[in-house]
Amino acid sequence: MTAGAITAGVAGCARGASPAHTSAAQVNSRRRFARKVVLVTGATSGIGRAAAIAFAAEGAKVAFCGRREHLGQEVESAIKSQGGEAVYIRADVRDESSVQSFVDQTVQRYGRLDVAFNNAGITLEKPLHEYSAAEWDDIQNTNVRGVFLAMKYEIPHMLAAGGGNIVVTSSSNAIATTAKRSAYTASKRGLVGLVQSAALDYVDKGIRINALIPGTTDTALVRRVANMENVPDVVWKAAADMWARSHVPMKRMATAEEIASFALALASDEFPYMTGAQMVIDGGKTTRDG
Repeated sequence: MTAGAITAGVAGCARGASPAHTSAAQVNSRRRFARKVVLVTGATSGIGRAAAIAFAAEGAKVAFCGRREHLGQEVESAIKSQGGEAVYIRADVRDESSVQSFVDQTVQRYGRLDVAFNNAGITLEKPLHEYSAAEWDDIQNTNVRGVFLAMKYEIPHMLAAGGGNIVVTSSSNAIATTAKRSAYTASKRGLVGLVQSAALDYVDKGIRINALIPGTTDTALVRRVANMENVPDVVWKAAADMWARSHVPMKRMATAEEIASFALALASDEFPYMTGAQMVIDGGKTTRDG
């Protein structure tokens, strides 16, 4: 989704929102992660937030990070208010010592690490020649190097425990993209290669590593990219619905909760034969374009 595309949809706001739907996370009462320790990066909002809440609801002890402390504390409180176990630890995936400390604190607190959902990511849309080197580096350092650092410090704990499961959030842009996304697309395609090779490194060590490929999801990040952070929710919803009707075969954006539900499935023990895979959940978006 580009800012221009979504903004063009505002004129059709009077059409209203798409029909309500129920995500798998809303009806799931399983406890697949009971007695497991789960680490989530980028969990103060969006998909990461939804995943942290869902992991805890299924019995996991959840340690999660993000840069915005007030949002992290809100997520921790939300989980605990529902009887879950979670701790927010401030960390910046661009900083190696911060990532190492986050992983080590997780293991010190809960005694082990079973699952990692490496989800932190950012984007910035503009023609390639307009990126500054610093902007390009920030996207790569967050989206690719941040995952490398997380895995670098997660994997030794998983090896010590005899195995584990890592899920990495890539993007449908890794398959099909559009203009003004060169930095983001490069990072997300890079993650697919990282996952494929790393999966081979640890395939005989009991560690499975897979990439999650979500399509456009209704999150604060997407809203910010569309330059619609400050418009009323009803305007955003109507504009987003109009955009989706012309770009997504299922004619709506994903919700953070249903992407999180898919992440939990990949992180569970239900698919022991899966590693090095790129699993797409995009409403059919990549069958047409980015």
